[in-house]
Amino acid sequence: MPARIVETSPAPFATVAIDPITLDLVENALRNARHEMDATLFRTAMSPGIREQGDAFPLIANHEGKMIVGQFGSFLHGFLSAYEGTVEEGDVIWLADPYSCEGAISHLNDWLIILPIYRDGRLISWALHFGHQTDVGGKVPGSLPTDATSVFQEGIRIPPVKLYRQGVLNEDLLALVLNNVRTADWCRSDLNAIVASCRIAGRRVNELCDRFGVDTYVSAVNELLDRNRRAMAQLIRTSISEEKVSFEDYVCDDGRGFGPYKIKATMWREGEKVILDWSGTDYQSESSINFYLNENMLKMFFGIYMIMVFDPQILFNDGFYDLVEVRIPDGTLLKPSFPAALSCRTHALGRIFDVLGALLGQRTPEFLNAAGFSSSPHLMVSGRYRDDGRYYQLFQIGFGGIPGRPFGDGPDGHSLWPNFTNVPNEFLEAYFPLRIERYETIADSGGPGKHRGGNGIRIAYRFLEPGRIAIHDDRWFTMPWGVNGGLPGQRSRKLLERADGTSERLASKCDDVEVLPGDLLVYETWGGGGWGDPLERDAELVALEVKRGLLTGEGAARYGVVLTPSGGVDQRATEQQRAALAEERGPLGVFDFGPDIPGLRERCLADTGLPPPQPPRFDAGAPAPE
Repeated sequence: MPARIVETSPAPFATVAIDPITLDLVENALRNARHEMDATLFRTAMSPGIREQGDAFPLIANHEGKMIVGQFGSFLHGFLSAYEGTVEEGDVIWLADPYSCEGAISHLNDWLIILPIYRDGRLISWALHFGHQTDVGGKVPGSLPTDATSVFQEGIRIPPVKLYRQGVLNEDLLALVLNNVRTADWCRSDLNAIVASCRIAGRRVNELCDRFGVDTYVSAVNELLDRNRRAMAQLIRTSISEEKVSFEDYVCDDGRGFGPYKIKATMWREGEKVILDWSGTDYQSESSINFYLNENMLKMFFGIYMIMVFDPQILFNDGFYDLVEVRIPDGTLLKPSFPAALSCRTHALGRIFDVLGALLGQRTPEFLNAAGFSSSPHLMVSGRYRDDGRYYQLFQIGFGGIPGRPFGDGPDGHSLWPNFTNVPNEFLEAYFPLRIERYETIADSGGPGKHRGGNGIRIAYRFLEPGRIAIHDDRWFTMPWGVNGGLPGQRSRKLLERADGTSERLASKCDDVEVLPGDLLVYETWGGGGWGDPLERDAELVALEVKRGLLTGEGAARYGVVLTPSGGVDQRATEQQRAALAEERGPLGVFDFGPDIPGLRERCLADTGLPPPQPPRFDAGAPAPE
C-alpha cells in the first residue's frame, strides 16, 4: 500500500495561466532556495565530508513528488510507493535503507530527510536532502566494508520512520540510532543541519505562495516540468536513433580478488521514448560493490547528460521521466537481491557515467566524452591518540582526472560530482593527526588528445599517530579510455612507505590496514581519457604545459612535439615528427581502451605490483540476467 497523504483541506488546485515573467521569477526563486538549502547545511554540519566537501544532495519537488530543482533526481517515488504509513503536516521522515525505498539512496551512510510542505491544510510541495554520514556503525570505521557480504554488516539500517511526528521530535528514536554509530556528535549535528535545510526550503515555498498564491505556484511548477518534457522530447527525437547501440565497461575488482565486473547497456528509441536496457551486466557481487540503481536516478543521469551536451540552459527536473524506460535485470550488479552488500557502490556509479557518455556519443562522435567519471576514491583514517585516548575518524573523497571533452580539456584533479570541493589541507592537519607532504597533479597521467584528459592527483599523507586506514578506489586495472583518437588515461595506484624504510603496494580496495607514526601513504588517482587526435593539439600549449609541470618532456613526445633546449617548440622538427607518427599509427578509432586484456594483465603486474583479479565468481544456482 503506498503512503497515505493526510490533508485537512484536500481541495484540488486550480489551473492558472502563467506568464513568462512570473515563470522566471518562480524558477529562479526555487533555484535560489535549492542553493540556500546547501548553504544552510554546509555552514552548520560538523563532518568534513559534508561541511568541507559538500557530499549532500538537495531537491524541492512538487506536490506529486516530481523534482522541480535539485541535482540527483527525485528520491520520492521509491519512498511513496514503499512507505505504508501516513504523511501529515509537521512530519519529518528519516530513512537510510536502500532496500526500503527502491534504491532512492544507495547505501546506509546516506541519511535522507523528507519534509512535506503544507499550506492551509494542503500538501503543496516536498523538500528533501540527504548527506553522507562519516559513520553509521557496522564492522569497520566509516561503515564502508570492502569485504562485506551482507547489508547487515554495513551499519544501522533505518527504514522510513518519523523523526518528527506532527512537529514533535522522537528523541528515543534518535538516541537509539546515535548509540549505534562511532561519531555520534557529528551525526547528530549533520542530521539537524539536514532538517534545517529542508525547513528553509519549506519557508521559501510558502513565501512564494504568499506572493503569487498557491494555485499560481502549483501551476508554475507544473509548467516548469512540462517545459522540460517538451525540450527533452525534442532532444530525444533529434539525437537518439531507433537503431540499437551498445557499450560495456568494467568495475576493476570487488575487493575480494575477483573481477572485472561488466556493466553493459543498450540504447534505442521507440517513437518518442528512449529505452536504456542493462541486460548483459554481470551478476551481483559477493562483496559490497553492488549498486542498487534507482530507475528515476538513472533517468536523471541521462537527462543531465543530454541537457549539458545539447542545451545547458534547460532547467533539468523530473518532467521528462515518462520519455525514458529503464530495464535492469534482477540479481545483477545494478539491481542486487536483498540482503546484498552495497557500501562500496560508487565504483559502479562512476562507471555508469562513462557508459552513458559512450552510448549517447556513438551516433554523434563530435559530442562524445572520453572516460574519466570513473570512480569516487575514498580514504578512511581512524584511531586513538596516544596521550589521552581520544578517538579520531576521517572520511575523505579524493579526486581524479575528468575526461577530455568536445569543447576542451578535462579539469585536472576534479570531483566526479560538479559541486564537490576538496577538504583543505589546513583543515586536515588542524583536526586530524596527519600531515600532507605532497598535493600535486600527476604529470602525463591525463590521456593525450587534441583535448587532454585531466591529470590525476598525488597526495602524500604522513601519519602522526597510530591508526588504521581503508581505501576504496577503482581504475587500477582497466584504463579510462580515450575517444576520437585520444589515448587512455593513467590508472590509479596506492603505495604505503613505512617509517622503517620498507614499502608495499596497496590494493585499490582494502580495509583495516595498520599505520604507525611516520608511515607515508602515497595516494595516486586516475587520469581522464583524451579526446581527439593528440597530433592536432596546439604545440605551443604542449610546451606551456611542460613548463607548468602538467606534462613532462616524455609526455610532450606523445603529442609529437619536439622542444628546444629553452623549452620552446622546434616547429620544423615537430612537423616532421608528427608526420612520421601519423604514418606509423594508421587510421584512428572511435575508442581506445589501451592494451588488450592479456597485455593489460601483464602491465597491471608491472605497474602496480599487484596480482590481476580473477574472473568473478557467480552463484551457479542464481537466475541468469535477462
